[in-house]
Amino acid sequence: MREAIVYNSGRVAGRLQEISPFEYFFRYDDEYFKDTSAPAISLTLPKTRQEYKSEHLFPFFCNILSEGHNRTVQARLHKLDEDDDFGLLLSTAQTDTPGAITLKPVQNDSI
Repeated sequence: MREAIVYNSGRVAGRLQEISPFEYFFRYDDEYFKDTSAPAISLTLPKTRQEYKSEHLFPFFCNILSEGHNRTVQARLHKLDEDDDFGLLLSTAQTDTPGAITLKPVQNDSI
């Protein structure tokens, strides 16, 4: 399982998880969800529900990723498969994204 904390303008908004290549979850943070002044992170992930499940990485998060030559270069630099959307998201969406949303990987240490 891989996961990331999702930030909206530096504020924790939720958690994105890849359980398997065919099972993804996004869950709004409790405090963020209860704050009526905090906007939804996307029109496709409205704050009318606290948890979302999908068989594919949510399109909103895919749209944060680079395309074309930039994607190829990023995959090579981070030693990732170019088709690993979640891996590329974890590696590249920590600072310079096309909007207010950033992600920070959660380190899951196995014992």
